[in-house]
Amino acid sequence: MENSLTIALPKGKLFEPAKDILEKCGYSYPGLSDKSRTLIFEDKEKLVRYIVCRSTDVPTYVEHGAADFGIVGKDSIIEAGKNLYELVDLKFGYCRFTVAVPREKLTNEGTFEWQPGFRIATKFPSVAKEYIRKNGLQCEIIKLHGNIELAPKVGLAEAIVDIVSTGKTLKENDLVSIEYIGEATARLVVNRASYRLKAKKINELVTGIKKVLANEGGE
Repeated sequence: MENSLTIALPKGKLFEPAKDILEKCGYSYPGLSDKSRTLIFEDKEKLVRYIVCRSTDVPTYVEHGAADFGIVGKDSIIEAGKNLYELVDLKFGYCRFTVAVPREKLTNEGTFEWQPGFRIATKFPSVAKEYIRKNGLQCEIIKLHGNIELAPKVGLAEAIVDIVSTGKTLKENDLVSIEYIGEATARLVVNRASYRLKAKKINELVTGIKKVLANEGGE
């Protein structure tokens, strides 16, 4: 329906700020939560449906039209490589892509010597592949789905590519960042067909979000 909208929201740390910014734009629904067993919330009065899913799946739902638009981290957008429009940098959920290695592997000068055949463990193989290409390294990429910092501790990899916000987890596992290779924040993404067919309603939301960001000093 032209007047209806389906919004994909990410579970986890981005959910509450995503929910908050939508509420400030007039999109709220009682009981909307990423802790509930319910994954679909329908506001029949406002013709809005909310889908709550894993952050990494948001780009897929949006690209294939299961959601008109969604809120997701730039890291997930880069890795997914989906065909969608990125409309607004929402400014929250800031983190950085980093290359990290065990502290004990640093030289006395504090550098890390890459060797052919080294392995990089990561949840972001596309990001790691681009890093390897740009630096002319001969490395194998090992994709993991979580607890990346464990890989160097058990000999699975010599380095990791991951996202960090405070760096606390790296420190707790005696890993040090040797290079930051990009930044990521939450973004508003939209399905290309929806952007044409529901342009008026989507643009109203985009305008509302930009006003909220401006009032909060986000732009």
